[in-house]
Formats: sequence, C-alpha cells, structure tokens
Amino acid sequence: MGKAKDDVLYEEMCRVVGKVVLEMRDLGQEPKHIVIAGLVRTRLANQKIKRSALTQEAMEEVIRALGYQA
Repeated sequence: MGKAKDDVLYEEMCRVVGKVVLEMRDLGQEPKHIVIAGLVRTRLANQKIKRSALTQEAMEEVIRALGYQA
C-alpha cells in the first residue's frame, strides 16, 4: 500500500472511530475499545447501507486494530 493511500485510509479510520465515540458519548456510554469495535462490526454487517470501498476497508481495519476477534 502506498504512503498516500495509507494516509487516506488512516484518516477514514479516524473518522469512523470518532463518529462512533461521539455517538456513544451522546448516549451516555463509556467508549471502551471492545465496544467500539463491536459497534463498527455490527454496522459493517448491515448490507443495506452502501459504503465506499475506502469506508469498508477502514471499518475492517478499525475492527482489527482494536483487537476484536469474531
């Protein structure tokens, strides 16, 4: 993977995690890494939502980076 693509992927990963953390805060939940990974995994499983290839890859990388195994 090239440096530019890595940077774009990293920025998208940060956007995905940031969105989840802010939503959890709004709901009064503590943003623990395993919960964040589980929420991203659940959203990724929803095939009704069309996502860009970049967002899909970023979500998969977030799940792996947070150590969610399932």
